[in-house]
Amino acid sequence: MELTFTTTAWLSAVLIFCLRVGDMSLDTLRTLFVIRGHKAVAWVMGFAQSLIFVLAITSVFRDLGNVLNMLGYGGGFATGCVVGMLIEGKIAVGHKHLRVVSPRRGAAIAQKLRDAGYAVTEIPARGKDGMVSMLTCDVLRKNTSLVERIIREVDPEAFITEEDVRPTWRGFWRA
Repeated sequence: MELTFTTTAWLSAVLIFCLRVGDMSLDTLRTLFVIRGHKAVAWVMGFAQSLIFVLAITSVFRDLGNVLNMLGYGGGFATGCVVGMLIEGKIAVGHKHLRVVSPRRGAAIAQKLRDAGYAVTEIPARGKDGMVSMLTCDVLRKNTSLVERIIREVDPEAFITEEDVRPTWRGFWRA
């Protein structure tokens, strides 16, 4: 293997890099859509991803002597993972389950969230230092920052955890 600096070698490496960025971005998004149960979207993304992958890998195998192709392949793979995560973060598909623990301001947090149109469940609980309020609230992922900001305004010391959820049946979901 040797490093070739011809225009053709560089263009080939850049093309492979771009194909892999597209392929891995779709792969990352497809995986997240699979986890969230969006079958049709996952299918379309998987189909497109596999076609792009075949184009990229055949380009690498076509000229195994060009180290730039392999660097483009690896760089595109790594970059595509990050790009896919950034895109997914922007479109924020799905729901989050927030759990809030507040030693003194639980009722005020619940009321402020309800005033903003969110469903909140209040649960009295015992923490390390005594009684606390534990609140649960399920929100669209794109609204998570807003809900966290509301909570922090009322109680900057509140402990907040979040996890991805898939709604199954009934209940209140703010659209």
